[in-house]
Amino acid sequence: MKRSGVADLPLHGGRVPDWLAERMTRLSTAITETIVHHYGTSAFLSRLSDPFWFQALGAVMGMDWHSSGITTSVMSALKRGLGPRADDIGLYICGGRGRFSRNTPDELRAIANRRGLDGEELVRTSRLTARVDSNAIADGFQIYLHSFVLTSSGEWAVVQQGLNDQSGMARRYHWHSTSVRDFVAEPHTGIVGEHQGTIMNLVDAQAQPAQSAMLDIVREHPEKTLREASKLRHLTMPRHHAVHPEDVNLKRLGAVLAVAYERDLHSFAELLLLEKLGPRTLQSLALVADVVHGAPSRFNDPARFSFAHGGKDRHPFPVPLKTYDESINFLRTSLDAARVGNKEKLDGFRRLERFTRAVETHREPEADFDAVLVHEDAISASLDGRSVFDDNPAGKQDSGLRTRNSGGRKRRVEDKRGRRREDNPRQRLLF
Repeated sequence: MKRSGVADLPLHGGRVPDWLAERMTRLSTAITETIVHHYGTSAFLSRLSDPFWFQALGAVMGMDWHSSGITTSVMSALKRGLGPRADDIGLYICGGRGRFSRNTPDELRAIANRRGLDGEELVRTSRLTARVDSNAIADGFQIYLHSFVLTSSGEWAVVQQGLNDQSGMARRYHWHSTSVRDFVAEPHTGIVGEHQGTIMNLVDAQAQPAQSAMLDIVREHPEKTLREASKLRHLTMPRHHAVHPEDVNLKRLGAVLAVAYERDLHSFAELLLLEKLGPRTLQSLALVADVVHGAPSRFNDPARFSFAHGGKDRHPFPVPLKTYDESINFLRTSLDAARVGNKEKLDGFRRLERFTRAVETHREPEADFDAVLVHEDAISASLDGRSVFDDNPAGKQDSGLRTRNSGGRKRRVEDKRGRRREDNPRQRLLF
């Protein structure tokens, strides 16, 4: 059993509006099915257990790019979307937030009965991961969300989140077991720290070395324990809500914008996808393709993926509903075609990721961050841009975009040093 990562996130309240939740369900399901089609269920669990990839997935789905709400919304969307297709895809999402987490044992037993797995061993695993993160790591975070993701072959991943009232932060924990068969044959638990060998029963008298190791962990400062955890990836998201230039790899974003807006590159990308698409949809699909096919090293700036479909709180811009629906439609029609043997569009989607990465490597474009925000603000209305503040006009807040004179064609923009310059929304988004 491998504990694969931790993410620290600012604690946010609020809820996901229905118009976004329904789209998140459809997009996350299509992304999952595409990953499983190309790489299998085991690869999907590997991605899910990476805190950076998970954050990027939430951002590309239109959630707040850095908040604790990504965990609940992503896992809820996956559970709703994959539930009806679970037996066909071979992926099952159990548990959830609060009272739903308490349903995990019964859900695991029911799935185990259908798939011929050891239900009680899976229940034990579920409880063990929760107890390690709640008790063995004395970091002040109490688990309130527990999601157990299981494949039909018995492989599993756990995503769970804890709350610290004093710090106003949430902490997400990721687990991944690469072979439940070995876990069943030789039951063992993962201890955060250096590998101590296989333990048959944590409460057995012969497990004294593991018990001592856990006591040592409790005595250690929690941050030291997390830092020293073997191969543990740790994502810490900033408290600021708006997306800042330093939150984004501008070279990678620049490649996406080049593919979307430069005529020759756009034409070649359309050829890869076998479909005529507008630049804004192509921009979103290039970022979604990176989520599906990108290497783990490409997710160290999760904020970049919020430039696919914006954010429900208008950061970096309102959710462009027309573009969002076109992204979902492209993936769904590509998957439907692949089921009847026509894999051209789905394979073209994979080639789009490779093409965008090649543009990034060979052309080294860099996005003009302020110009991108001005451009997105200018086209938002035409794309049915929407946020939670539009659902409650009396509670509208400033969007966070550094723009002035929003009714004019030219916008006045303040850069990070407070200097002002004139920008035209139609200008090039690269420099």
